[in-house]
Amino acid sequence: MPRHRGPPGQGRPRWGWEQRLDSFLRVPSLRLLSMGLALTLALSDPLVFWAPAGAHPLPAQGHPAKFSRIAPQLRKAFGWWNLSCPVCKGLFTALDLGLKEEVSVAWVGSVAIKVCKLLKIAPPAVCQSVVRLFEDDVVDVWTRSVLRPSEACGLLVGSSCGHWDIFESWNISLPPVPKPPPQPPRPPAPGSPVSRVLFLTDLHWDHDYLEGTDPNCENPLCCRQDSGPPPASRPGAGYWGEYSKCDLPLRTLESLLGGLGPAGPFEMVYWTGDIPAHNVWHQSRQDQLRALTTVTALVKKFLGPVPVYPAVGNHESTPVNSFPPPFIEGNQSSRWLYDAMAEAWEPWLPAEALRTLRIGGFYALSPRPGLRLISLNMNFCSRENFWLLINATDPAGQLQWLVGELQAAEDRGDKVHIIGHIPPGHCLKSWSWNYYRIVNRYENTVAAQFFGHTHVDEFEVFYDEETLSRPLSVAFLAPSATTYISLNPGYRVYQIDGNYSGSSHVVLDHETYILNLTQANEPGATPHWQLLYRALETYGLPNALPAAWHDLVYRMRSDTRLFQTFWFLYHKGHPPSEPCGTPCRLATLCAQLSARSDNPALCRHLVPEAGPSDAQSLRPRPFC
Repeated sequence: MPRHRGPPGQGRPRWGWEQRLDSFLRVPSLRLLSMGLALTLALSDPLVFWAPAGAHPLPAQGHPAKFSRIAPQLRKAFGWWNLSCPVCKGLFTALDLGLKEEVSVAWVGSVAIKVCKLLKIAPPAVCQSVVRLFEDDVVDVWTRSVLRPSEACGLLVGSSCGHWDIFESWNISLPPVPKPPPQPPRPPAPGSPVSRVLFLTDLHWDHDYLEGTDPNCENPLCCRQDSGPPPASRPGAGYWGEYSKCDLPLRTLESLLGGLGPAGPFEMVYWTGDIPAHNVWHQSRQDQLRALTTVTALVKKFLGPVPVYPAVGNHESTPVNSFPPPFIEGNQSSRWLYDAMAEAWEPWLPAEALRTLRIGGFYALSPRPGLRLISLNMNFCSRENFWLLINATDPAGQLQWLVGELQAAEDRGDKVHIIGHIPPGHCLKSWSWNYYRIVNRYENTVAAQFFGHTHVDEFEVFYDEETLSRPLSVAFLAPSATTYISLNPGYRVYQIDGNYSGSSHVVLDHETYILNLTQANEPGATPHWQLLYRALETYGLPNALPAAWHDLVYRMRSDTRLFQTFWFLYHKGHPPSEPCGTPCRLATLCAQLSARSDNPALCRHLVPEAGPSDAQSLRPRPFC
């Protein structure tokens, strides 16, 4: 089980093995590595997503994969090609003791900066800023629940020395109420009301975006005041945005919201977070709150009386991905963020929703009769939320709360929409598998699921747990507003079975709108937000129910022309120049079937000859 550590002991005797570790740590290179390793490894998580994405989706990068990638660099840098298991375990035991007893956070941070620069994890200025931003939280987390020596060394030295088991399996309790027989939704009668729901995600406003600056700078985010001018042979950042590792100026978000008229009218808006830019190495709480209040005010200005229901993204906090569970109190808690959200969103949310938002960043409400909306804080499932090293078992009790909400909805005969930022297939394994189990149990109640985060246009299909063959739900992953990385700006509109007695509240179709940056940035041009495609029409779907999306994946397996259409739309009309060959195609298709994290079983249906490890390697990675 995850460990909870108390304060360091006072005046306790020093055992012989501790004395030997003291002398062990006097070796300069060992001390440097041991004290800097905690921050360096933790900071590699946000840094791993800063490189521009290529044409081929990459395997998911869980903590073991990231650790293993850095380990050879560490061993080479410190001459530890023959690092033994006993020495490694001694080192990590010393690291634990040193952080608990005597080392200042600032000193650990300075060591981590040196290691970050030495290993070239990021440009020197970014190393300096990001370590200072992360150091307090990371060291606190490390001292509360540090890697056991066997876990760290199993990754650094090899499986013969230990294994990674911090995130152990756990199970949510389901009520003893028997699951009702599955009742697939029926198509609505002709002429039934249809609701249009605007879906916004990953806006990523960059306060420092500057036209004409270098879009290919050395920093993780460009097109900014600190990016400098581009080389004479290349153009600078465009006025409305850029096809590079850049976010959006405020004027582009104003253009998006001001140009919604042809896509409406809307009954409500689902907004699944990620408001600030990707300059995660240099953000303050004041910066994050400015982004929250500025963009919320913009949404209110252009949408007026239309109700907006937000969810918390992983970029809302600083440090990025830092979302402590509610038992963390004081200045390190997320109270500063949740209170600001509750104040900004109070016109849209009832009192009970505001109460749970202030506690854990999640809430439930009833936007219309017969429909319950549940907004989840998916940061409690995030691989990059280092606070979960303390305890990853249903943080904040959110999944157990979700079960209670779904059971109450089932008892009332209500349908449920679930919104969140990070898709369930990208979550920590136990969280993802428990969520999958919950959706299975309440398949008659969960009418639709909506997520963002990956910046591209995709989906995740859920299957019955018994056979993994009957599609029973689908999570829609809408494309981002931001261009990051090398995409057109975009937004989504869902057509939902409307507001009438007996409505299924399922998705009937969806439309994606984009701003073509090539056209918008031409001299004298004005931005024109245009319909990119409608799902049913483009893919030849009979409806938007789970079975139709399942069938689409298998049609794309054999129909390469259909897949190339999907690939073009996946990138919002601006695909990479490199073609997507067979490995890329299978990886992308696998992701559409993988609503359960680290589960290669369904991918074996796509590639029958592949073994579990081969199928697992097909799992792609998000851009952000």
